[in-house]
Amino acid sequence: MAQDIAKIETVMCAAPVIPVLVVEDPQKAVPMATALVKGGLPAIEITLRTERALEAIEAVSKHVEGAIVGAGTVLNAKQYDAAVAAGSRFIVSPGATKNLLDAAEGHSVPLLPGAATASEVMFLLEHGYERLKFFPAEQAGGASYLKSLSSPLAAAKFCPTGGVSLDKAPAYLALPNVLCVGGSWIADAKAVASGDWAGIEERARAASGLNS
Repeated sequence: MAQDIAKIETVMCAAPVIPVLVVEDPQKAVPMATALVKGGLPAIEITLRTERALEAIEAVSKHVEGAIVGAGTVLNAKQYDAAVAAGSRFIVSPGATKNLLDAAEGHSVPLLPGAATASEVMFLLEHGYERLKFFPAEQAGGASYLKSLSSPLAAAKFCPTGGVSLDKAPAYLALPNVLCVGGSWIADAKAVASGDWAGIEERARAASGLNS
């Protein structure tokens, strides 16, 4: 089964930036996500890098109106199943394996798999995946490298993530093969831990205006 492009594009085109978040305390997930949505960033990726990430996803899914919450750093079928059960509306992985693609076939929740080389992009295109995460973006060659893929691999459209900042985002967003970027600068661990919801909303608003 090929990727559901319409579903994943709903996520990727909701705003120019998808915040990529590491959440230690699920109780802070709701006010954090509320601030992001108020700032104009409804698509939110909570990475499975903490013990209580699934609780955070469930809390946002149940209690934050307007949020499109997804799970990041999903590496296998077990994590895919758990993330969907918690309320994830999209799944993001730093790469792709055949087992992960097989897991995606069992769900209506779409997968945004990662790729960093032309061969990895070709592998995913062969399996019906045209909307991809470019990761780690800056370390893998940045906007100039991604631009070089746009002609030979024109079917692929990307969400570059990894080292992307407010200053670097416009160069990516100007590319013909980029739909959005992923970034942790909007709600970094320090801001979440300190409960700086006003600051998060302010940075979200700045990020949401990048395409204007």
